[in-house]
Parts: sequence; structure tokens; C-alpha cells
Amino acid sequence: MILTKRTFLLGMFFILIFGLIACVDVSQGNSTNSEKGDEVETSDEMPELSKDEEIVEIGYSGPLSGPGAQYGLNVLNGLEMAADEINKTGFEVDGITYKLKIIALDDKYLPNETGVNVKRMISENNPVAVWIPHSGGVLATQVTNEADDYIIMAYTSEPRQYEQGNELMIGIPPQYSVWAEPFTRYMLENFGTRMALLPTNSQYGKDWSESIVPVWEEMGGEIVYKTEIDFAKETDYFTIMTNALNKNPDVLFVGGPSEPTALVIKQAKELGFTGGFMIMDQAKLEEMSGFLGGYEMLNGSIGVIPIEDLDSDSSNNFVETYKDLYNEQYATSESALNYQSLYALVEAMKAAGTVDDKEAIMKAVNGGIQNVSEDKAILPLKGIDDVGALQWEFNAAVIEDSEIITVPVK
Repeated sequence: MILTKRTFLLGMFFILIFGLIACVDVSQGNSTNSEKGDEVETSDEMPELSKDEEIVEIGYSGPLSGPGAQYGLNVLNGLEMAADEINKTGFEVDGITYKLKIIALDDKYLPNETGVNVKRMISENNPVAVWIPHSGGVLATQVTNEADDYIIMAYTSEPRQYEQGNELMIGIPPQYSVWAEPFTRYMLENFGTRMALLPTNSQYGKDWSESIVPVWEEMGGEIVYKTEIDFAKETDYFTIMTNALNKNPDVLFVGGPSEPTALVIKQAKELGFTGGFMIMDQAKLEEMSGFLGGYEMLNGSIGVIPIEDLDSDSSNNFVETYKDLYNEQYATSESALNYQSLYALVEAMKAAGTVDDKEAIMKAVNGGIQNVSEDKAILPLKGIDDVGALQWEFNAAVIEDSEIITVPVK
């Protein structure tokens, strides 16, 4: 009976992952020219162990080559930074000191590769949790993770991941639906009612658009133009933007990876657009400012607040340490939230008194979150809700006169 059930689940797993390939947009990650070969395993080094110390394995399957490489590296860097800090002394559970080993595999943003990577980890290793930073990979691995007994650490703002009722999944970032009302209110109050939709053509972009349209219309706005941009293929946005501006919009809804989103905004400005930009949560204001030479072209934009503008002791220390450690211009929310969530997972294992019982660890997450030290709490984290979504206090930001201004999100 058990064999029959596992065989059925395995069959369903392969059907789903191959079905998901068709709707995956590898352009969701930040643009980069880095190519690292067919297989990249960047973090499989054993930490130095003292006598009687043991290992807890943490998996990562995400883009480390191709168009999504920088996005994936931002996530992985946050994990590695936290793991290196934790491993300086280790952590104790039930009288045993443990250290973390991160096993990182490249999936090129493809759900079928995520499935292959995770199956490899399960057969060769014993990860307590696997970080997956894209919705396609999360939806694919949800089919079997409970049977395979590992926790999915889902770094995607896609609300659909919670529909399965998966009891071994933690959703890390805020769901993008939280941004719809504050983004809409600001744009209607400051720019006008006419909005053109120009999101990335990924499933994430389609779902984000479907989420924002009813809110925009219910609050008095209208959609005057709608298209999608394939950032994996499109590099010249003149025709797309000309068609959109011919409809005289007050607001442009844009988003996807930071670099091409910045170029879309630049094209709009060069064509004389003076309205507002509603920016999806994947594109980061700070990263786009780097591509645009500052915040001037982003005046009139609303998006997710940059980590460096939180201006707390813990966030300032994180940003400076991260930039020095990885020689990066910015520390983004991808790095910060995954850094903090690894600390929360370790504290949950300590609170549960086990590194093996995944159900007990999940039940202890709220207690673990409360035990994360103040200097590691980059953003306020209130807990985890009934469906497994972490509950952050996270504000939006607008750019006015080339300056960041915080917009509270209720």
C-alpha cells in the first residue's frame, strides 16, 4: 500500500514538473551574462567540526547561471552569510552541537531541474530544508516534499503556493497581494486614473497583473492598455512603449528583473512620459538606480523599500557587512530575508529539540522567530501564519525629488 502511494506520488511529480516547463520565464531573475556550465554546485564544503559536533544539511536549488544568476546568488549569499556566522560556534540541540552545511545546485530557473536537483539531494544527502527561490520550482516540489520529509523554504511572493495546504513549507517573502492597495492609493492620489500594464510575461507577471487590476478599478482607476514583455527576448522597448504611451496613461505598471525593468522606465522617460511607475516587487529600486545612474529617472515610482533605507542598527550592519563580504554595490531583500529566515529555522530546531522531526520543527517556528537575536533581525518578523507564510512588517517606498520616502503598509 505504501509502495503504491509513493509510486503514484512520484508519477504525479513528473507530470507536474514537465507541465510547468511551458510556463516558466527564466527572465525572472536579474540580468547577468554569467554562465557557469551545465551544473553548478557552489556550496558543498564541510564546515570544520570539533569532536562530537554534527552536521545539519541545508539545500538550495535556484538559478546560478543564465539570466537569473544574480537573483539566485543574492538569495544564496544571504544563506551562506548566515551559515558562516552560525558555524563560528555552532548551535546546540538536545545536548549536541551542530553546524550547517549548504548544498547548492543550479536549476537555471527551470522547475524540472529543481525536481532533479532536489531528488539528488534527497538520495545523496539528508537536508532538513531546501531553499527554492521561484514559484515554478516550489509548485513542482510540493508534490513530493511531505513524503520525502523535508521543509520547502519558498522564496517567492506567489500566493498560489499556499493553495496546496502543504504542511512542510515556509513562505518567506510577503505575498505580492499586500502591495496592491497602497501602490494603487498613491498612484491615484498623485498621478491619475489611467494605467497601462507592461509586466514581465512570466506566470508571476500574469498573476501580479490579475491581482492589481480589480483593486485599481475598484478604487476608481481604468486600464487603458495591456501587454506583456518577454525579457528573455526583448531588448528594445521603443515599439512597446510607444504603443502604450499612445493611450495617454497616467501610470505605467512595470516589473520583472531589475535591469530590464530599469531600461523600460528609461525608454518611457526618453519618450516624454511624466507620470508614475508602479513597480512589481521583484524589481528593486536600489538596483535599478544603479543601472540608471541614480534615482532621478525613478521619480514618481513606488515599489518595495530598499533594505539600506530601513536605517536600523541591524539593517545598517547587515548592509555594510554584506557589501564588504561579497563586493556588491547593494544588499537587497533577497539576501536579507533569506539570511534572517535561516536564523529563524535554526532557532525553530533549537526550540523543537530536534533536527530530524520536520513536523515538530514546523510547530516550533513561531517560538524560534521570537528567539532570533535583535542584531540578526533585519526586518521585524511577527511570526508565521496558519498556511506557512512568514509575517513581516515591510513598508513600500516612493521616489520623490530623487529621494526615498517610506510609505507604510497596513
